[in-house]
Amino acid sequence: MNTLDLDINKRYSYADYLTWMDDVRRELFDGFIKMMTPAPSRKHQDISTNTTIIFGNYLHKKKCRLYHAPSDVRFPKEPTNKNDEQTFTVVQPDLYIVCDLSKLDDRGCFGAPDMIIEIVSPKNSRRDVKDKFDLYEKYGVREYWIINPTDENVNVFVLNENAKYQLVGMYAEDDKIPVNIFNGDLKIDLTEVFEA
Repeated sequence: MNTLDLDINKRYSYADYLTWMDDVRRELFDGFIKMMTPAPSRKHQDISTNTTIIFGNYLHKKKCRLYHAPSDVRFPKEPTNKNDEQTFTVVQPDLYIVCDLSKLDDRGCFGAPDMIIEIVSPKNSRRDVKDKFDLYEKYGVREYWIINPTDENVNVFVLNENAKYQLVGMYAEDDKIPVNIFNGDLKIDLTEVFEA
């Protein structure tokens, strides 16, 4: 489908999304197109690379897998229905970790990753702080980190027993963040995350 033919007021499925043959990055929120911002800043990329290296080193030869954008995470209405025509929410988090490998296929992740990390940019802060927060909570992403490159801080949210996000920490400077999905076995040194 030609990009110019896309109607932002129309509801699309993941099956439609797969037909869009261009290099424009988009996400679907309940079937409605959300455009991605242009290429991220160098600082955003540095943070993404640093964080990928830290988690990648820890996960080497372990069960869980780490992926980074662009990689599709599909949130189906019914967890067992892998029908592309019935999947209306597709996002591309900056980083995500999946420990249930049955959720992975050649197109990314089908269902909630165990952890998602979003690196906020000025043009997408509402989407990460509000829209994706609500989405990830709704679909049961166990841990959600929001990294703010400008202020060099990280807010960490974990699902509580009521399936609602609880802020478990606000971290900055030389703090070390315990990764909750690994029961604190891994602690991320923020000086390494924000290293230029």
